[in-house]
Amino acid sequence: MPFKLIVTKDFDHMSEVAAQIVLEDIETTLNNKDTYVLGLATGSTPTGLYKHFAKTANAGEFDCSKIRSFNLDEYIGLPGENAQQRVLHPESYSFFMVQELFGPLEKKFKETNVPWGTLVDQERLMAELKANPGDWEEQGADKGKAIVIKANAQSEYLTWIRREILDAYWEKIEQNGGIDLQVVGVGGRGHVAFHESGIPFEGNKMLLVKLDENTVANAVRDGHFPSKEYCPWYAISMGAELVYNAKTVLLLANGDRKVDPVAESLLNDPTPLVPISYGQIFSEKGGTMIYIIDKAAARKVLENANKITQRGIDIENISD
Repeated sequence: MPFKLIVTKDFDHMSEVAAQIVLEDIETTLNNKDTYVLGLATGSTPTGLYKHFAKTANAGEFDCSKIRSFNLDEYIGLPGENAQQRVLHPESYSFFMVQELFGPLEKKFKETNVPWGTLVDQERLMAELKANPGDWEEQGADKGKAIVIKANAQSEYLTWIRREILDAYWEKIEQNGGIDLQVVGVGGRGHVAFHESGIPFEGNKMLLVKLDENTVANAVRDGHFPSKEYCPWYAISMGAELVYNAKTVLLLANGDRKVDPVAESLLNDPTPLVPISYGQIFSEKGGTMIYIIDKAAARKVLENANKITQRGIDIENISD
C-alpha cells in the first residue's frame, strides 16, 4: 500500500491538508459501513486539524454521530482525590480533547474513548511495583520505560491494570472493527504517544510507561504543574503495534524540532530506537501511511529526496 509524504507551507496549511484527508476518508468509509472509527492524538500538533474538522462538522457536511473515537494516551497520577477529579484536571488528555474537539462539536461523536489512566491510583501502583518486583519488567533504551506486567503476576492490583486498563482498551478497539484512520504526532526522539525509544515494536499493544525525569521536570518548568510532587510519573499509551494496526496512519509534524526524527524514520531501516519508523513496516504489510509535514520539519527530507523516493516513498511538495 502507499507510503506518501506531503510537504506543506506551514502549520495552517498542514492542518488544512490533513483535515481534508480525514474528511475524505470518513465520507468514503461511511459509504460501506455504519460507523467510522477515528484515532486521535493530543498535543499542539493536531489542534489546527481539529479546528478545521469541527468547523466542517458544524456546517453539516458529515454526521459526527456516526464516529467513534479512541485516543492514544492518558496520564496516571494527575492531582485529584478520585478518578472524576483526575479526568477533569486541566492537564488531563481527556480535558484537552473536550477543549480542542469534543466541546466545539455541535453534534457529538457516537462515543469517545481515552485510555483509562485516571482510574489508576499512582501511589498504589508504585507501592505494588515495589512490593512485587517479579511481576513486571522494564523495556526501553531511553529514560522513559515501559513497565510490562507479566501474565502470571501475583499482585491483584497489577493484574487488574493489565486486564482492565491495558488489554481491555485494545480489545474494545478490535471489537469495533479496528481504527479506520489514526492521527499521530511525533516526539523529539521519534516516539509516538508514550511509546518511547527502544521499546520493542511487537508485543506491546498497550503500554504502562514510567516517565523519565526530564519529562517531569519540563512539565514543571513549562507551568503545567506547580512541582514534581503534583506531576504524573506514569502514563497509559497505545504502543506502536496498536497504532500501526489502523487502516491508515496520518502523521503530522511541524517545526524545526521535528527535522531529525522525521528524516531518520524515512532514511534508515525501521528500528525501535525511532518508533515512528514502524511506518515503513506498516506500509509494507498493506497499511496506508501518510506524512503531512510543514516546510520547516521537511528540511532534511527535501535535502535527501532522491534517497527517500528510492525507498518507495512518494514525496509531494506543495509548499511553494
